[in-house]
Amino acid sequence: MQQLKTGKGVIIGENVQFGKNVVIWNYVVIGDNTKIGDGTCIGSFVDIGKNVTMGKNCNIQAHVTISNECILGDNVFIAPNSSLLNDKYPKSSMLTSPIVKDNVVIGGGVTVLPSVVLGEGSVIGGGSVVAANVAPEKVLMGVPAKEVMTKKEYEAKREAFLKAKQDKR
Repeated sequence: MQQLKTGKGVIIGENVQFGKNVVIWNYVVIGDNTKIGDGTCIGSFVDIGKNVTMGKNCNIQAHVTISNECILGDNVFIAPNSSLLNDKYPKSSMLTSPIVKDNVVIGGGVTVLPSVVLGEGSVIGGGSVVAANVAPEKVLMGVPAKEVMTKKEYEAKREAFLKAKQDKR
């Protein structure tokens, strides 16, 4: 089993469980009783709350906030400056954290509000505010986030973009 790799200034709470090959960059805070799955990479300046469960092979980029009790599936990607919030009525004692299913992509600067479930394979465009559950394999964008295409359409556009970029070289 490979050891945990951590950068400078990482603070790890009590009873935190790490899978194999986890990498944590600089100045990350991880709350008590959190579980982080195999192969997950956590960028600098990330704040992970207490009782968070994170699946395998997640990529959490810099300046992300994952509030207490959030659940993330496997292969979740969260771009910089995004937040998963857990308190619908701030300063309440009833947390209702988001659930992020497997293979979800969350763009930069996204806010996911409490109680929201992001369905498997969904994609959330950068800068969006997600206030309602997202169906599997759907792509949402905007404030509030609304469905703009299917994951299949998204993948086709992504491939066309990459091909055009490659052709310019």
